Amino acid sequence: MIDLSIEKRLKAYRGQQILKISHQFTTGSITKIYGPSGAGKTTLLKTIAGLVYPEKGKIVVDSQTWLDTDNNINLPPQKRMPGFVFQDYALFPNMSVLAHLQYATNDMEWIKRLLLLGKLDTLTDHKPIHLSGGQQQRLAVLRALAIKPKLILMDEPFSALDPDMKTELIAELKLLFKELAATVLIVSHNPQELEGLTDGDLYIP
Repeated sequence: MIDLSIEKRLKAYRGQQILKISHQFTTGSITKIYGPSGAGKTTLLKTIAGLVYPEKGKIVVDSQTWLDTDNNINLPPQKRMPGFVFQDYALFPNMSVLAHLQYATNDMEWIKRLLLLGKLDTLTDHKPIHLSGGQQQRLAVLRALAIKPKLILMDEPFSALDPDMKTELIAELKLLFKELAATVLIVSHNPQELEGLTDGDLYIP
């Protein structure tokens, strides 16, 4: 269970805006997060991951307090250890596909399985500059899964994929999320693409 209540000041085109959310995410659930541009969807994910600090808030994950501004508790990202798929991928330009996954885990069987899932098994020595946008995005997803996280935060993870690849990957990920018993939060500008994958939603106005 993730229980959160946060308030974070946002930089917005339409003047001062406050992201204010109180929500519970059931353990093992897959939630789509959607809303207009600039509403704070990415900020929410980064706050949960510990990459952004809110003015006020509390985040409790499986009875462990990750954040409590009233009591000056703020667990660093390396102790929260979510799998995070960044909207801009955030890949290392000097690392090959294989090196990205080996950076996260030494489990070669798991790495091979992920490479097959992402259809990158024939591109293991390629660096990001030699990958298409869709391939880079798939690598970002695989890297987030490499640590077998219990919490997975995904920011527009399918935006660069063609319809067929997107459908196939989503079907594979649904099985993998269940196997990992992971709680998954997915930000999407196109919530329809997640039909059949998610079992809940959170709209941020």
